Amino acid sequence: MRFGILGTGVVGKTIAARLDGMGHEVMVGTRNPEDTMARTEPDQYGSPPFSAWQHEHQGVRLGAFSEAAAHGEMVVNATSGAVSLEALEMAGEDNLNGKLLIDVSNPLDFSRGMPPTLWVSNTDSLGERIQRRFPEAKVVKTLHTMNAYLMVDPTQLAEADHSVFVSGDDPEAKAEVTELLRSFGWTDIIDLGDITTARGTEMVMPIWLRLYGALQEPIFNFKIVR
Repeated sequence: MRFGILGTGVVGKTIAARLDGMGHEVMVGTRNPEDTMARTEPDQYGSPPFSAWQHEHQGVRLGAFSEAAAHGEMVVNATSGAVSLEALEMAGEDNLNGKLLIDVSNPLDFSRGMPPTLWVSNTDSLGERIQRRFPEAKVVKTLHTMNAYLMVDPTQLAEADHSVFVSGDDPEAKAEVTELLRSFGWTDIIDLGDITTARGTEMVMPIWLRLYGALQEPIFNFKIVR
């Protein structure tokens, strides 16, 4: 399958590498491909520049947001939540219409320092805002409640049956995403319902961030015991 991954950060690169390794055709989208390839310094988290990463993943192509969205039969929004709507506008409504759009972003607000707060919550969610803005896209919210490396490989934890959540209005789209999650190794996949249920999972982030601060490492997740 062809995937368009929007975002060149850790999340975007991690998902792209996993899909490429599974034999999918992957294009990563960015605001300005030339600027992205010209960077030589590590990012704010110490990750190597995209050019160094791509040298190790030569099957993954880089393009503008619009090119990646046009390329993908399935599109993944892995941009920072603060700029997700802007990035999707740049991707182009025509390139998203009718497609399955997986949203793994979180509406984090860093304006007051750490830990960040949420700029939308309770009565709305970023997932819903994306679905409202792009009504012809099939938005499915998932994978945003954990570290990027666990997203694509839940077996990094010894108890690999920890939980991942799925929210979206289109049952067939959620079924496709569920199959993709299974291919990553997920077994405990919980369909919460329509896209409004993304309000609950996006609001998991404040407790996740505080657990990260307490545990001092990000490889952990939630398990729903029932």
